[in-house]
Amino acid sequence: MLNHSRNRFGGFCLPKQTDMEAPKTSDIVLVSGNSHPELSNLIHSRLGVKASGCSIYHKSNRETMVQIGDSVRGKDVYIIQTGTKDVNNNIMELLIMAYACKTSSAKSIVGVIPYLPYSKQCKMRKRGSIVTKLLAQMMVKSGLSHIITMDLYQKEIQGFFDCPVDNLRASPFLLQYIQESIPDYRNSVIVARNPAATAKATSYAERLRLGIAVIHGEQKEAESDEVDGRNSPPIIPRSRTMDAGVGVPVHIAKEKPPINVVGDVGGRIAIIVDNLIDDVQSFVAAAEVLKERGAYKIYVMATHGLLSSDAPRLIEDSPIDEVVVTNTVPHELQKMQCHKIKTVDISILLSEAIRRMHNKESMSYLFKNVTLED
Repeated sequence: MLNHSRNRFGGFCLPKQTDMEAPKTSDIVLVSGNSHPELSNLIHSRLGVKASGCSIYHKSNRETMVQIGDSVRGKDVYIIQTGTKDVNNNIMELLIMAYACKTSSAKSIVGVIPYLPYSKQCKMRKRGSIVTKLLAQMMVKSGLSHIITMDLYQKEIQGFFDCPVDNLRASPFLLQYIQESIPDYRNSVIVARNPAATAKATSYAERLRLGIAVIHGEQKEAESDEVDGRNSPPIIPRSRTMDAGVGVPVHIAKEKPPINVVGDVGGRIAIIVDNLIDDVQSFVAAAEVLKERGAYKIYVMATHGLLSSDAPRLIEDSPIDEVVVTNTVPHELQKMQCHKIKTVDISILLSEAIRRMHNKESMSYLFKNVTLED
């Protein structure tokens, strides 16, 4: 685990090393999109590099317009853009900014994307597509030569990119929050919200020397987000159907048992760990079961806090005591609606990754004691 202390920006600092050099500001350009100005400003301040003049706006027909104000010829460009609720505009801004730098003869173009949009659509579904791979190809085609991101939904997503990807981890920051901000954390148990999250929960538990519990059973996710007025065309019934071939076995439908907790949480602090918290119905259902089993405090720890739709209200009315997320995604409005949401600043990690890459230093220090399960 990284040993870091508080700094004047309120975040966590990596240890100082004598061989660290400040970025060479003469040939580095930081360009920020409109997705997360607060995080961009923190990164600029930590690196001591002024923001590059970049104008991004929408025309009356909603087309995205990008104009790079400073020269990028022969320079290393770092584009800071994350995924938010306005995800499609975020993506177009990133692609157009990258292409503008590419056609302006930039030496290299690195995408700093703390939360990669569409990362949950990384598996093939019936008559669907792997959207994450499409997005990866678009990013590389636009001119991005390297990607810095955090806690991908699936680690295998790195293979979709035809360029290097540094998948940073937020676990050291969340582990430090547990140790410093949760009283009597030694009486805690790390909870996996579903069996698929067991590896991540085990990784946290081994670092904190705690036990784990696993929630198993029916947890219904929200079927859809807010209605946006778009509708699919009506289905035209087919005139005839094909019968299944003789001898083809019928797949037995899965039926999950009622939600249950495997492990003892009675009289303990339950800490649910996950990569992403968006629709919170399943987290609320898990918290209610943990409360019934005797957990006297319930925390939810996640890297990316999208907290869509009415998530703040559901969290406020739930047995959850705190939801701790990092600032990879802006969520100031959600925090105003729910006092239980806490934020951990990870801008120092992104800044250090940019500094090391620009100075051609090894990135392995940022992954010290970090496993694939994190």
